[in-house]
Amino acid sequence: MPRTKNIAGSLGIIAGRGDLPCAIAEAAVASGIPLHIVGIRGEASEAIERFPHTWMKWGEIGKLFSALSDNHCTDLVIIGGVNRPDFDNVRFDLGAIKTLPFLLSLAKGGDDYLLSRIVRFFEDKGYRVRGAGDVLPELLMPEGTLSTKGPSADDRADIATAFKVVHALGHLDIGQATVVARGHVLAVEAAEGTDALLERCAAVRKQGRVHGTKSGVLVKAPKPGQEERIDMPTIGPETMHRAAAAGLAGVAVAAGHVLLAERAETIKAANVHKLFLVGEPWSDADTND
Repeated sequence: MPRTKNIAGSLGIIAGRGDLPCAIAEAAVASGIPLHIVGIRGEASEAIERFPHTWMKWGEIGKLFSALSDNHCTDLVIIGGVNRPDFDNVRFDLGAIKTLPFLLSLAKGGDDYLLSRIVRFFEDKGYRVRGAGDVLPELLMPEGTLSTKGPSADDRADIATAFKVVHALGHLDIGQATVVARGHVLAVEAAEGTDALLERCAAVRKQGRVHGTKSGVLVKAPKPGQEERIDMPTIGPETMHRAAAAGLAGVAVAAGHVLLAERAETIKAANVHKLFLVGEPWSDADTND
């Protein structure tokens, strides 16, 4: 794998939950890019310890920047899920106190505002913030069908409707996903996330409010203008398992704008459950016309 995007120094990885931080690290190692992972305690997996790493707690901003500086990191990937910290119980180090105006600014606005502020904060410190797809393009969902099964004509109609719904939701800063079956919107994603969305759909089916064989599609795409470098939508094997439990026919996502975690396992899960998995063309310019 070639050295990516002219990374001149070391790559810093700020790691939250999941397997993606280690996947990025493995890609960097394979490309000969030196790296250092800063793992957030209580969020990041202990698996990061097989790479050069530093552990930090919420509030240890000084420790974070010392680790990045000491290891000559010039580029950053911020990857993995995190829970919002309880700031009443967070102990701030001197580095955090020096950035207190910035930390206080994070209490205002929605998720999109918060994430864009975080990116600007690191850029103002001289770092180049990279998306996971910059370092490991194979993580991005490609266009086309990855599963053995493809969508039917009825599925295609549901996919088209669902993308219109997701685009409308994105403009309202509501969520990144929806489920549509036979032209009807079964559920839309809000703050609870995609897994909970699919659980609600499974509950609706168990209640007998959806009849017949497998039908419906989960569609996922970023919000228009979303800061994809640190908040790109993600699907993985668990998405396939939950989609099957919800009785859906398949999953369609925005090609090039959704991360495919554990690619082989995700495709395997889709095939085991006889679901389709497709990447569809998508851009911020899409409309509901």
